[in-house]
Amino acid sequence: LARHTKLKKQEERTMAYRLRSLLSQGNKAAVAASVAALSGTVTVASVTFLSDDVVHPAELPWEHLGLFSSYDCGALRRGFQVYRQVCATCHSIEQIHYRELVGVTHTTDELIEMSSEVDVVDGPNDEGEMFERPGKLADRLPKPYANDEQGRAANGGALPPDLSLMVKARHAGQDYLFSLLTGYCEPPAGKPMMAGLYYNPYFPGGAIAMPPPLSDGGVEYEDGTPSTISQQAKDVVEFLNWCSEPEADERKKNAGQYMMAIAFTAIATGYYKRFKWSPYKTRSITYLK
Repeated sequence: LARHTKLKKQEERTMAYRLRSLLSQGNKAAVAASVAALSGTVTVASVTFLSDDVVHPAELPWEHLGLFSSYDCGALRRGFQVYRQVCATCHSIEQIHYRELVGVTHTTDELIEMSSEVDVVDGPNDEGEMFERPGKLADRLPKPYANDEQGRAANGGALPPDLSLMVKARHAGQDYLFSLLTGYCEPPAGKPMMAGLYYNPYFPGGAIAMPPPLSDGGVEYEDGTPSTISQQAKDVVEFLNWCSEPEADERKKNAGQYMMAIAFTAIATGYYKRFKWSPYKTRSITYLK
């Protein structure tokens, strides 16, 4: 790519030099031909950088991204349910502990019961051996595979990525993930697909090894929300956004407090300045001979 860009710049400089030479000579026919050639060169170069194998996601109106907006705890609870029942079979969220979900998706008692259902390998004990124990709030969310090699072996050599920071790891993270989850379709005519791959226009290259994870009614929400594909995708993407920025609501709240303090300080400073300088600005000086 760097070599291609360098060659392109050299060609443009050469064409510009020839164009200046022809302009100085006054040959109008040659000037027109050079301009056409230069336009064709630039057009070909721009087409070279276009990609026909990926569709850029549309910008969606995520409510929790507003300056005065917060995460929807109902959506986070539903998104966590989608992750546990669908995504957790292949993907992990290693950076989140059960205790961080308290007051966000579930109550303390619910999470204690949920974590105790998981067997966690701990140790060593007094005899130097590892042992299993019920999970607790301080534990991380469980991983689907014991190690990366097991994950690759179970998925045809491809390791499912960790989702803790997936929203930040992709350009237009929320929009990309939502479009990816809802964008599975039949490949267009002339698009060959290898065995074991699925067509998704939002994935680079259009061929993705992950089968369509969501289906209408695939998850039964506790609050009775219709579990359409788009609803499941919206909820799990918002949950993954919270996983990447669990401090977002607190940061917005602190920013509001800081801005109020700065505004009060600015008003007090302006008043003090006017009070302090008013005698000097209103005084009258008379010079006598």
